[in-house]
Amino acid sequence: MSLSSAEQSRRNPIGTHVTVGKGLASGALADAERLGAETIQVFVGNPRGWALSEGKPAEDAAFRERTAAAGMRTFIHTPYLVNLGSPTPATYEKSVAVVAHNLRRAAEIGAEGVVVHTGSFVDADPEGSAEKLAVAMRQVREGLLPVLEALEDTADGPAPWLLLEPTAGQGRSLCAGVDDLEPYLGALDLHPRVGVCLDTCHVFAAGAPLDEAGGAAAAVERIEEIGGPGRLRLVHANDSMDVRGAFKDRHQRIGEGFIGEAAFAELFAHPSLDGVPFVLETPGSREDVRDLELLKKLREQALG
Repeated sequence: MSLSSAEQSRRNPIGTHVTVGKGLASGALADAERLGAETIQVFVGNPRGWALSEGKPAEDAAFRERTAAAGMRTFIHTPYLVNLGSPTPATYEKSVAVVAHNLRRAAEIGAEGVVVHTGSFVDADPEGSAEKLAVAMRQVREGLLPVLEALEDTADGPAPWLLLEPTAGQGRSLCAGVDDLEPYLGALDLHPRVGVCLDTCHVFAAGAPLDEAGGAAAAVERIEEIGGPGRLRLVHANDSMDVRGAFKDRHQRIGEGFIGEAAFAELFAHPSLDGVPFVLETPGSREDVRDLELLKKLREQALG
């Protein structure tokens, strides 16, 4: 495979999570352009709160129009508090409301997907864990399916995707690593607007051998086996401060952790990732360009 730089950026745009700051267009998009990002991820509210922040129509329109003109693909990440498996009714109900709100905001700003952590059932007592897991998975189904069924295409574009992000395996995770996607997607009837966000640090922490040759490709192929072609829609490109299987969600700069550069080159080269963006969430990626430039170099090596 030999692609020009422009073809590479269209095949696998590389970017980072950016803060909204002064606003979507004047803050987040301006920072993305300064960094040379080709795709971005944002929060559309307080990442550590429950408030359903409404957008400003003029700001939303400016952001939507400018990203569309630049061909910059945009994603929203739900707040960290969201947990669809929570045994606390108020947390569960707020989580469903936040997911629905973020999907609406995605349509308003032209974002193609909303990333949500797959959650946990938050219980230190191993007794009855199987039953508690089953209850939590029923909650996921009952909460999300009506939200997904309500999604509609608009004049501005197709309905956004809900992108499931498996966790690093800490606590009582509902979906830690790749294999757990099978029952999770099954609980949602493999809904056609549900995709997958592969966080490399998370799946490595949960045991995926991304540090071995062929390990990254195997993860991609397992996702495709479970969900079918086109289900993997986004990669969170993060190295890991901890060894494989540590169940710790601690991101590291690309090539400075236990995953290493080769896994990312392997991902870029995989045919099933044609069209899949890579978004950084590494230390410092919102302020400097080192990881962006390194990923672009690895993309060039894989595709150039």
